[in-house]
Amino acid sequence: MELRYLPWNPASPLRGRREHVGLRDDRVELTYAQFDARVEAFAEQLAEHDFGRGDVLAIVLPNRVELLVAMFAAWRLGGAATPVNPVFTADEARYQITDAGAALVVNSGPHAPTGGRPAVHVDDMRTARRGSSRPPAELSADDLALLIYTSGSTGRPKGVMLDHRHAEAMSATMAQHLALTGDDHCLLVLPLFHVNAIMVSVLAPMRCGGQVSIVGRFSADTFFDHVERLRPTYFSAVPTIYAVLAALPGDVRPDTSSLRFVICGAAPVSRELLVRSQERYGFVIVEGYGLTEGTCASACNPVDGVRKIGTVGPALPGQEIAVVGPDGAFLPPGEDGEVVISGPTVMRGYLNRPEATADTIVDGWLHTGDVGHLDEDGYLTIVDRLKDMIIRGGENLYPKEIENVLTAVDEVLEAAVVGRPDEVYGEVPTAYVSVYPGSALTEAELLEHCRRHLTRVKVPERIYVVDALPKNPVGKIDKPALRRNPDTQPA
Repeated sequence: MELRYLPWNPASPLRGRREHVGLRDDRVELTYAQFDARVEAFAEQLAEHDFGRGDVLAIVLPNRVELLVAMFAAWRLGGAATPVNPVFTADEARYQITDAGAALVVNSGPHAPTGGRPAVHVDDMRTARRGSSRPPAELSADDLALLIYTSGSTGRPKGVMLDHRHAEAMSATMAQHLALTGDDHCLLVLPLFHVNAIMVSVLAPMRCGGQVSIVGRFSADTFFDHVERLRPTYFSAVPTIYAVLAALPGDVRPDTSSLRFVICGAAPVSRELLVRSQERYGFVIVEGYGLTEGTCASACNPVDGVRKIGTVGPALPGQEIAVVGPDGAFLPPGEDGEVVISGPTVMRGYLNRPEATADTIVDGWLHTGDVGHLDEDGYLTIVDRLKDMIIRGGENLYPKEIENVLTAVDEVLEAAVVGRPDEVYGEVPTAYVSVYPGSALTEAELLEHCRRHLTRVKVPERIYVVDALPKNPVGKIDKPALRRNPDTQPA
């Protein structure tokens, strides 16, 4: 298998785009030739630290060019990379660095976490080779490329092992599905410790010879300035970003004409938010679905073709999606069950956790823990997470159904529903709602709306109207935080 996203691979389309700008952030702009030279120079430096085949490089950096240089340099030497959230506490970072067995750390300063490993400061990264050129390691498709850690919402974070075959299959699939060419330009706004950013915003456009512009941490105040100045053709974002953009003052009317499409994924999104965003800003939103364990995306609505708002689209080429019942039997279209995935992007497994791997991958099918159904055309609708289901007096309630009713109210921006322990019923639903600026919406009004559209058992016991919902590091609503203290409004 040719790894076509590697700039030094003779079979890569990048070989013909070496003098074209491929990567930039707010500090530097690099052609593919310059990027390749920096990767080779840092690989030389890593080798001097005895980093080589089979080793893991921990990269504790915010989004910037050097993060990608370090990742590719590890690959050039036959090693793997584990990107670490740069805002982690020392304990959180130490856990990932240690669990991954990292041999070396790249970080941003003397006080940045190292997990007790030797470290290279980002400002000390070599940008020019000092010795003679050395050929890159011959990479196998089965070599480990990435250790991406799960959020840990159900326990300690687990390292998802993704080989080069997974990265090749995923980046090729997204490039094909999105019809990417050398003329495409991705505005990267998601964190690079997340597989979505690596696969969809970096490897997919780079394998086509396109551009990647890293704009750092998302800010609603500057986002559209970047769009107007850099003229990207697409970006990938989470629902929270679209919610923030939808809540901007009405006089914000940016020029978005360069955007061929935009992607929404990584968390459930309401139909109302998608429609509002498309109508306001004029860009085509394609909603997708996937897991880190599936190397990012397994379903996605087409850019050109039938887009069914409210679904996450059909299975991507080369992958298969099915829905199974509690007994593991496959269910027909229209019936709710657990979503399972098979194909070339299903992870190797969880690092050092064979039992968790065996529980998650059964007979070649990745069990997602998501409840959904397929329609007759194969388009997938996600109903909820199995673990988010609320059991009220023996009745199964799916929070997303209640959230959909709440977000149908014009003034509601986001909604989250979790279970609160109850002595009589076991659990009862509690809702948290954030509203658009200037709204005077009250709990009483929202409860009345729910009573009109939901059976009594599904109506939340309480609805808190809050300024903002808590988010985890990748921008998803942090339901575990709400569950820990469901009767207290989030700060």
